[in-house]
Amino acid sequence: MLTLIVNPAAGSGYAAQEAENIRRELENRGVPYQMLFTQQPGHATALAAEAARIPACTGVIALGGDGTAYEVACGMLDTGVPMGIIPVGTGNDFIKTIHTPKKPLEALDFILTHPARPVDVGQLNDRMFLNVCGTGFDVTVLECTLSAKKYCRGIFPYLIGLIKGIFKYRPVHVRYTVDGATQERDVLVCSIANGRYIGGGIPICLDARPDDGELDLVIVENRPRWVIPFYLPGLLMGKVLKFGVTTHRRCKNVEIVSPGMTLNVDGEIQHMDKATFSIQPGRLLMFW
Repeated sequence: MLTLIVNPAAGSGYAAQEAENIRRELENRGVPYQMLFTQQPGHATALAAEAARIPACTGVIALGGDGTAYEVACGMLDTGVPMGIIPVGTGNDFIKTIHTPKKPLEALDFILTHPARPVDVGQLNDRMFLNVCGTGFDVTVLECTLSAKKYCRGIFPYLIGLIKGIFKYRPVHVRYTVDGATQERDVLVCSIANGRYIGGGIPICLDARPDDGELDLVIVENRPRWVIPFYLPGLLMGKVLKFGVTTHRRCKNVEIVSPGMTLNVDGEIQHMDKATFSIQPGRLLMFW
């Protein structure tokens, strides 16, 4: 039996609408299921953990955006029960890494016809992350994007945020330690990736794989504000690793220290002075 966990607020109500289409499709296919709706932040984690304990459970599917997928993943760690994602949120970034189709009914078919395979998760201090964490220009863009999310979906709110972010951006000074070696510098971007995409589809690290047992650290050195627009086409086309000012490292552990740092954690803003990252190989099963 499948358990579907729906965040009815995701996608400004789009999730609740598509949940009914998913319900009809499952009934037409004769697939046993239960559909549960979240009521507050964090509820999806409790629902997922409870569903995974049911002996007849064959999978748990998150209907929402990256935030809902993260919450469901938290409840599915080490359970041996596979998880799927039907993207009905705003950004839907992690599905692009695991090649889940963006149309909900196509995503359901993908889940029903693909095997479950292990996926790594990242550890950040005392919490996990599924996709990408980072500080710098992308956080400024995310903050500028929040108001636009009320009016449009996909990459469009982030494109608005990109333009606003150019004018609001301030460089971030970080001290980072990678597998024991420490460096210090001003950065435009500092991302720690398990997945490949941020900001509704911006490819921050196309070399990242969620099943290779490693994190990908991407550092773009600080540039003058007037230069940033010249880097944006390359960023949007996935060429950030080819910039002459980019450092890319695969690693098991990363520590970032920056007093008053604002961190993007799977699309959620967090504030901290020190962030310690590690990779947790294969702790999650996903349909991909």
